[in-house]
Amino acid sequence: MERLRAVSTAIDRLSDGIGRGVSWLTLAMVVIGGYNAVVRYLGRFVGLGLSSNAYIELQWYLFSLVFLLGGAWALRRNAHVRVDVLYGRFGPRGRAWINLLGTILFLMPFSIFALVVSWPSVRNSWRVWETSPDPGGLPRYPIKAMILVGFGLLLVQAVSEALKQIEKKWGENQRDQEPQPNQETEEWHT
Repeated sequence: MERLRAVSTAIDRLSDGIGRGVSWLTLAMVVIGGYNAVVRYLGRFVGLGLSSNAYIELQWYLFSLVFLLGGAWALRRNAHVRVDVLYGRFGPRGRAWINLLGTILFLMPFSIFALVVSWPSVRNSWRVWETSPDPGGLPRYPIKAMILVGFGLLLVQAVSEALKQIEKKWGENQRDQEPQPNQETEEWHT
C-alpha cells in the first residue's frame, strides 16, 4: 500500500506543479486579451494595424492550454462540477464508492477514448506542419499535441484518484482488523 501511496503522491505533485504553471498562463492570456482589445480600437483611431492574427490566436492557444493542462489539477483539487443529486446524501464510504466507480467506469475510459480519437488528427497535423489558414497565424501542430498531453495528464490523475479511493477502502478494512490502542493507557489490545 505504501508504493501505491507513493505513486499517487508523485502524480499529485506533478498535477500541482502543472497547475501552478497554468495559473501563469491565465495571467498571460488576460494580458494578451487586454492588449488585443486596446490596440484594435487604438489602431482604428490612429489608422495603424497594431493587432495581428498571431496575437488573437495566441490568446486562443493560451485558453486551450489552460483548459487542457488545468483539467488534471482541477481533478486533483476536486474542483470539477459534480452533479450532487445523490452524492451529498451518502456518507464517506458511499462517496468513496461513487468516486472510485465513476473514475474507473467513466473518467478513465473517456480519457482513453479521447486519446485514441485525437491521435490521428494530431499525427496528421505534425506530418504536414499544419499552420493557421489566417494570414500571420500561428502553427497549429503544437497546440493539437496538447490535446494528447492534456488527456494523458487527466488519465494519470484519474489513476491517482482511484488509488486514493482504493486506499481509503482497503485502509478502512485493514484498520478494522488491526489492534486499536486503549485510549486511557495507550496499550494495544488484540
